This record gives sequence, C-alpha cells and structure tokens, in this order.
Amino acid sequence: MAAPTFRKEERIVSNRLIEMLFGKGDSQSLSAYPLRAVFLQTDRQASCAPVQILISVPKKRFKHAVDRNRVKRQVREAYRHHKQLLEGVVAEDKQLLIAFIWLSDRHCQTNKVENQVIGILKRIAATS
Repeated sequence: MAAPTFRKEERIVSNRLIEMLFGKGDSQSLSAYPLRAVFLQTDRQASCAPVQILISVPKKRFKHAVDRNRVKRQVREAYRHHKQLLEGVVAEDKQLLIAFIWLSDRHCQTNKVENQVIGILKRIAATS
C-alpha cells in the first residue's frame, strides 16, 4: 500500500468553488470542536479530485502566522492519513467540497485534532 499523499488537485483553489461552497444555502455544516466542516456535493469538474478540501484558520483566532500554519498542518495531516474514510462515498460524476474552519483560539494536541477530523469524515460519509 502506498503512503497517503495530499496532492494539489485535492485542494480547493478556485474562487468559483469557494463561492459555491459558502455562497448558496445548499451546503451542510458539522461541528466537532475545535473544528467546523462545511461541505457540499456538486457536479464533478474535469480533471479534479473527487474530494477537495480547504483549511481556514482565521487571523482573529491566531494573530501570528506561525500559529495559523501549525494548526493548518495538523488538520492537513489528519485529513491526509484518514481520507480513505470518504472512498466510495462520492459518485463517479459528483465531487465533494469540504472546508475545515478552526473555531478555537487555543492550540490543541495533534491526536485530539486527528480524532475530531476522523469524526467529521465519518459523519460526512454517513450523510453523503
């Protein structure tokens, strides 16, 4: 089995996709403190991964970039190791967009962040 990876195709970088995720009222939201996940299943775009994510840590929560980057790294690693929980959930012609938003203004241990990401991914898989 190959090591889990997190490729650029798995990131939401398009402003159009971000507006689609947050703009309309079609998206759903789940919370698992200190994270909130907003997700939307939409029609698949050409040459895109079936699941794309966005990680947001507001400047309001952490003033220093080094703190924001640490939190984003923790969430990204947790997702990278457990993204297989979403395999088979998304139909061939559909795409799942997920935004992870950090809610706390304190750092958390990596294993706690990982457990919360696992819980969110399982709940998304159950609803999709």
